[in-house]
Amino acid sequence: MKNWIERLSEFKSKRQPVALVTVTKCLGSAPCVVSSRMIVTEDKSIYGTIGGGKLEFKAIDEAITALKENRIIESSYTLGPEFEQCCGGKVEFIIEPMNLSPELFLFGAGHIGTEIAKLLVDTPFKVKLIDSREGWFSEIDVDESIIKCQVKVTDFKTFSDAVTWGNNCYVLVLTHNHAIDFDIIAMALENQTKFLGLIGSKTKKVRFNNMLIKEMNIEEGMSNVICPIGLPIGGDTPKEIAISVVAQLLQVHYQPVTK
Repeated sequence: MKNWIERLSEFKSKRQPVALVTVTKCLGSAPCVVSSRMIVTEDKSIYGTIGGGKLEFKAIDEAITALKENRIIESSYTLGPEFEQCCGGKVEFIIEPMNLSPELFLFGAGHIGTEIAKLLVDTPFKVKLIDSREGWFSEIDVDESIIKCQVKVTDFKTFSDAVTWGNNCYVLVLTHNHAIDFDIIAMALENQTKFLGLIGSKTKKVRFNNMLIKEMNIEEGMSNVICPIGLPIGGDTPKEIAISVVAQLLQVHYQPVTK
């Protein structure tokens, strides 16, 4: 495949998940050569080729698995009768999922929110720290890798526009205002997320659950919202709470996909 680096760059700029298939070894007669490459998208569109035929179909299926499970796959196939080929060659390739970094949209740049953002530096998570308080970020010092985003409550659409919804989207709600918390939770439940968490007590969860069902006609209520957030490891300072939340986020990110 020509210009595969440029093609990958295009997908990266669009934040579109793809899998890169690269042939790493060829033995005997094979329909491809070492370094043959193919890009596979989630809808099974392909760019480039590793030789066509059943070998390529197998690679495409494995590429989809790599994307769904967000893991690298190494495969080896002998080109015998199963592939309707009698050459007896052997092909090995590696499949690398790309553009699947988890993105955390953290609503509320208070003490706990900023601690969570700081702890996630140098992890797979891309963090966007969002707050509606005017001038709030002028007093907050966080790593340059963290995106700070000022939004306006008066134009609530800006909250939704600040999020890239999808299977790699993690949302945490820790704002200074319960009414804003509720609006963000209601908004998030109408979109796709990998993780949706709300800081608060069990009482707050019950109250929000009733409001979602009765006022917003969201039948599932809070059943898809993690509240309270964080693993039960103890500690109640902002940093200790942040550690428990970050541990929970990493646990969700790294846990195996159930087939």
